[in-house]
Amino acid sequence: MTSSITTETGAPADASAEPKPVTSTKLAVGAKHRVLSGMQPSADSLHLGNYLGALVNWVRMQDEYDAVYFIPDLHAITVPQDPAELAHRTRVTAAQYIAGGVDVEKCTLFVQSQVPEHAQLAWVLNCITGMGEAARMTQFKDKAQKQGSDHASVGLFTYPILQAADILLYQPHGVPVGEDQRQHVELSRDLANRFNSRFGETFQVPEAFIQKESAKIYDLQNPNAKMSKSAESPAGLINLLDDPKTVAKRIKSAVTDTETEIRYDRENKPGVSNLLTIYSAISGTPVEKIVADYQGKMYGHLKVDLAELVSGHLAPIRERANELLADPAELDRLLALGADKARDIASATLADVYSKVGFLPYRGDAHRDLGVR
Repeated sequence: MTSSITTETGAPADASAEPKPVTSTKLAVGAKHRVLSGMQPSADSLHLGNYLGALVNWVRMQDEYDAVYFIPDLHAITVPQDPAELAHRTRVTAAQYIAGGVDVEKCTLFVQSQVPEHAQLAWVLNCITGMGEAARMTQFKDKAQKQGSDHASVGLFTYPILQAADILLYQPHGVPVGEDQRQHVELSRDLANRFNSRFGETFQVPEAFIQKESAKIYDLQNPNAKMSKSAESPAGLINLLDDPKTVAKRIKSAVTDTETEIRYDRENKPGVSNLLTIYSAISGTPVEKIVADYQGKMYGHLKVDLAELVSGHLAPIRERANELLADPAELDRLLALGADKARDIASATLADVYSKVGFLPYRGDAHRDLGVR
């Protein structure tokens, strides 16, 4: 069976044809702008880069915006996952969101797979996305190369389209992302404009909020690569759930250089510069002031003080996360409440989309009244 989304004239639509932009405004007068973001449950703990580069900003934004945060577990299965491990990591990620300051009373927090509208909208968007357009997504190329093209899944190929559905379902004004995700937000914008042009104003066209003021944290063993869950060695990571002994060990063994002067120079002294960035981001002290305070001191002094600072900052986060994980039923309850809130928004968007593409409305249990089995 083959099918295609058609234009209003009934002619088959060119999936990648560029539309005429249509401005969409979905906010009531006086309402806060909405933002949306999420981090995959792909490790047993978030790391310091996730926290300082993203989570800290989420906490700030939940006071300024109508914030929607989620755990994208559908994205996680684009690569093989152990089911029990995925469930555990999903809860761990949610617990760390909350422990890190995400307030379920101020924002909408949920697990992606508990809101089926994500997958439903993704199918519609798949049908207006060109093959060449999807193939140009650089992250697919990178991940497929690591896995080998024969092992890369179709889900990995269409990952950016599901990501577009994640975004467009909630009609956000902005999406806070790193520079490496800008291309995916641009795809979301293109698909929103394309759908709006063909079927009428439906989607808010989102902006990429590139968090330039965020701290960019690098791997402690390879300070030219950003701190990442996929790092070859855990020695380069500081995880939010690490105990003080582990934190101290990893900072003490952080790569620096053969000089002794403590100064910020990303090009020539990336290791020391990374430590200074972490110190500044956690303490709120400008890098220049930290450099002045350590004038004439050795790298070891900086590392000892930084380990104490990081451990002290992470201690309440680790304790709160462990409290939440000790009561999975309560954590699941909070996530279910968030999923209900998310579905209130997502179901309205999907109903509008389904109506505009010509799908018949669902009548619930009406078939039972007709004696249909």
